[in-house]
Amino acid sequence: MRILTLTALLAAGVLLGEHNIAVAGAQTDCATLGGAVEADNVCHVRSAGDSYTMDLRFPTNYADEQAVIDYVVQNRDGFTNVAQMPAVRSMPYEMEVTTQSFASGPPTGGTQSVVLKLFQDVGGAHPTTWYKSFNYDVAQRKPVTFDTLFAPDVKAVNAIFPIVQRDLERQTGLTGVIATSDGLDPSHYQNFAVTDDAVIFFFSQGELLPSDAGATSSSVPRSALPPLAVI
Repeated sequence: MRILTLTALLAAGVLLGEHNIAVAGAQTDCATLGGAVEADNVCHVRSAGDSYTMDLRFPTNYADEQAVIDYVVQNRDGFTNVAQMPAVRSMPYEMEVTTQSFASGPPTGGTQSVVLKLFQDVGGAHPTTWYKSFNYDVAQRKPVTFDTLFAPDVKAVNAIFPIVQRDLERQTGLTGVIATSDGLDPSHYQNFAVTDDAVIFFFSQGELLPSDAGATSSSVPRSALPPLAVI
């Protein structure tokens, strides 16, 4: 028992050590991007020019931090490239990124989830809002996708869609607008976060509902889902 306990403590120490190194690295990256780390380990980057304003937030304590930074930088660069093109504008272009973090299970053996919400107005007819999520199995040290969230060959969408449909209809007052073919398409459930009690699914503007309904989310209790492949 002592050997097992010592092994568990050493493993936890290694994970915590790696986590601390990752956090320090993410904070350095935050400074490199011109940001500052604020409360709750969130990097805040603000930038403005004659043609745009940009306000970005992302966490610095996610286990797979580089994936988050790469996505934020990719979208930042795309936005600023568009904003710097000569065009007739009635107002500066705008980009905003906000963040939410979730967790399930113990810190050294559960999952971490980060959900970015991105808003962008580049002079089109309407601004756009979309989600991008990142999920990580801390114990197995690997990302979690919708394809690996459940056991192989489990058609989880059959359980997810009816609950999501009812919930989104309740939230928006819209009925009969989600096509069954869309509701049963796994591609619409790629952005999610795992908690101890539920899996929260995030839907970008115009993904399942009409565009004017905006970006939405729906929490599906674990008890209503097939068993998860993560804690």
